[in-house]
Amino acid sequence: MTTLTTETQKNRPVTNRGSDAAPLPRIALVTPVYNSAKYIEQTITSVLGQRYPNLDYFIIDGGSTDGTVDIIRKYESQISGWISEPDRGMYDAINKGFARTSGEIMGWISATDKLQPGGLIVVGSVFRDLPEVEWITGRRTVYSDEGMTIRIDPVMHWSRLRFLIGGSKRHIQQESTYWRRNLWEKAGSHVDASRRAAGDFELWVRYFRHAPLYSVDALIGGFRDHPDSGSLIDLAKFDALCDEIAETELQDRWGQWFRTFETIDSYIRRIPKVRAVWYKGKSLTLRLLYSMPGPAPIIEPRGGQWRTRGVFGRKAEHPIREDG
Repeated sequence: MTTLTTETQKNRPVTNRGSDAAPLPRIALVTPVYNSAKYIEQTITSVLGQRYPNLDYFIIDGGSTDGTVDIIRKYESQISGWISEPDRGMYDAINKGFARTSGEIMGWISATDKLQPGGLIVVGSVFRDLPEVEWITGRRTVYSDEGMTIRIDPVMHWSRLRFLIGGSKRHIQQESTYWRRNLWEKAGSHVDASRRAAGDFELWVRYFRHAPLYSVDALIGGFRDHPDSGSLIDLAKFDALCDEIAETELQDRWGQWFRTFETIDSYIRRIPKVRAVWYKGKSLTLRLLYSMPGPAPIIEPRGGQWRTRGVFGRKAEHPIREDG
């Protein structure tokens, strides 16, 4: 198959008229896509509609045959570049895309999902104003198949241990998560392209080795609940894969303690009268963990400032500058 490539200028930032917020950091954003003509235009317009003044946006198509490429061509003058060629899956495409970008802040948005209005301004201003923050995630939000926001979750309090032991509640929403390039480099500069699913989960495991995750009390991006979603088609299989990744990390980091817990858990699961109480207790503990303040504080907008709220009620204020 012929490779189609359009890069108007290597790593040229996407520019939008009417904005003078040059001090905002450059954001490298990648959209991997394959045969997603039904949704890709909504994804692209949700990105370009941000009017973010310093955007490095690449679309990596895997050789679509359903009209996706024609839709990308409509917007090629407004993005940094795109290619269409066979690849080894979504994570391979993401790696290709990031290799073509130079933005200091990074993230990806899949071809079925969308950014929330103003999401990139949230991302850019948080990273600009809080240099100690290496990666962030917003409130988890969900779109309907038609593209309407139908769910907004509470702010989550994350820590490395909570993430690893969190079971089905542990998922960090990829569409709302962004990081600094130096964290990407410390974690190996790649998403594991050998995986067909849970590549983002495995990447978060590596990020947690180097930096705490900060939650932002704002909307950044959202996941589309649609009938072809791989993670939703077999959610139990997806969760089991995440469990496997997390357990490997727990073994490496907290080996003896984790093995002791696994032994106790395995024994209790064989006792019917105790098993239900044990599971209920574990579920309640996880809910309490995610609602309690964690080692990394919450970042929230208040009175025109970014304010961190964390353990012991500590607060630090940083003005939110929208005009640069």
